[in-house]
Amino acid sequence: MHFSKQQILSMSNGLFFGEGNAQLPNSFMLMIDEISQLSNKGGLFDKGYLQASFNILPDHWFFDCHFKGDPVMPGCLGLDALWQLLGVFLGWSGLAGRGRALGVDNVKFSGQIYPDAGSIEYRLDIKRLFKKPMPMGIADGLVLHNGSVIYQASNLKVGLISKG
Repeated sequence: MHFSKQQILSMSNGLFFGEGNAQLPNSFMLMIDEISQLSNKGGLFDKGYLQASFNILPDHWFFDCHFKGDPVMPGCLGLDALWQLLGVFLGWSGLAGRGRALGVDNVKFSGQIYPDAGSIEYRLDIKRLFKKPMPMGIADGLVLHNGSVIYQASNLKVGLISKG
């Protein structure tokens, strides 16, 4: 499965997976430009995987404020992108509810993303998918630049909550 930039933007308007279900953030917090692969089979744990990318532009908002004179993408935005992608996986899997990050066990930053990075890639390997009592996914994720891992996150957790 592949999702274009236009489909990603549709996911951020809240109607792609149905009203009241998983959606991506919009505007400044959307950290995904394309989902190149998504499957409920394969991956490191044979429970599914997702691959996506984000084009780094020198004029992204975060470079002006993090840090003055030493611009670098905040690591928390890459981590948030992994949570966003896990929410997409849950919505694509047909599970209902609004996505919420529930936690992560371990995060390791071993590189930085500068304004001239060009693009970064995300990889998510699904470990567990729960349908009840609350729809939830658990996955391990990577952020890569030029094929090298620069962020690692284990046991990312996203749940889907009902409104109200």
